[in-house]
Amino acid sequence: MSRRRVIVAPDSFKGSATAIEVADALAAGWRAERPDDEVHCLPMADGGEGALDAFAIARPDARRMPVVVTGPDDRAVEAYWLWLPGDAGGTGVVELANTSGITLLNPLRPLEAHSIGFGQAIRAAIEHGVDRLVLAIGGSSSTDGGAGVLQVLGAQFLGADGVPVPPGNAGLATVQRVVVDGLLPLPPGGVTVLSDVTNPLLGSHGAVAVFGPQKGIEPALERQAEANLANFARQVADARGTDPAAPGSGAAGGVGFGLVAWGATLTAGAEAVGAEIGLPAAIAGADIVLTGEGRYDHQSEAGKVPSYVRGLARAAGARTGLVAGALQADPRDFDAAESLTALAGTPAAAMAAPLRWLHEAARRLATTLT
Repeated sequence: MSRRRVIVAPDSFKGSATAIEVADALAAGWRAERPDDEVHCLPMADGGEGALDAFAIARPDARRMPVVVTGPDDRAVEAYWLWLPGDAGGTGVVELANTSGITLLNPLRPLEAHSIGFGQAIRAAIEHGVDRLVLAIGGSSSTDGGAGVLQVLGAQFLGADGVPVPPGNAGLATVQRVVVDGLLPLPPGGVTVLSDVTNPLLGSHGAVAVFGPQKGIEPALERQAEANLANFARQVADARGTDPAAPGSGAAGGVGFGLVAWGATLTAGAEAVGAEIGLPAAIAGADIVLTGEGRYDHQSEAGKVPSYVRGLARAAGARTGLVAGALQADPRDFDAAESLTALAGTPAAAMAAPLRWLHEAARRLATTLT
């Protein structure tokens, strides 16, 4: 039996297992069938939860920098950002999910949640002296257009009385003036924003219409929330020239819009994470590449982790295996695919023991792909 080089590069299975747990389970399942193969794990992310873990694993010199921030419901949150040492001040990686994320809320706050904590972690990284920033903005709890972030970075959003407006989407309704003279400058190496979302800020494909329901914006609140966001967008566009129709401006409840107003650059999450952790070079010498995500559906081909990883594998001439919690679309162009739901018998059974079924899926792929 010839020895194969195998790269394991999955996304997280949201609500079930982290990308690290998924990668480790797949690697163990593969080794159970082919113990002599050379297996390397590079957990991935597309800009949401898990981005910090992906960077930390790929960079052994990475340092977790603790920070206490104001969470989306105003309670203190113990979070951290990641420092990647390098020339000048190195790189700071900051994740919205662990500072202003939806998992920090119970119950949801559809009009009151904000992104202040994310801004505080970004500011902490800047004050540490980083040369550049990488910001992962998936998993947001709010629809505040990035106002919370910008406020912490030095912008002011004032009402008719000249007083700062309250945080959250509700406060956006009363913004009459935007003052940006105090905005912190970007670090010398710039700011890269990781996102897998291309939605504009407003309209039928915008932040409120598409992502509002998962944040508690029910139909009765939708019109008001959209109007609030539109008012904020007009004021920011007048002050900074930022286009709310630009692709990705609706990411993270409009945090994408706010960060672009600051001067940051939006980029495809999976591709950017892959480049940062050295995935293309790792896959270049691989025989087999395994990837996966919790639900493979029609959106998976739009720059999600599996399609990005498959593209790298194809370019390297490697065979590809996909593992998904559920396969809700035809897994195009993969050499083999396994569904945890199919293996376990029901979605509930798969969710109850995901690591067991990930191990089994990889064991089967080790037979199928070789």
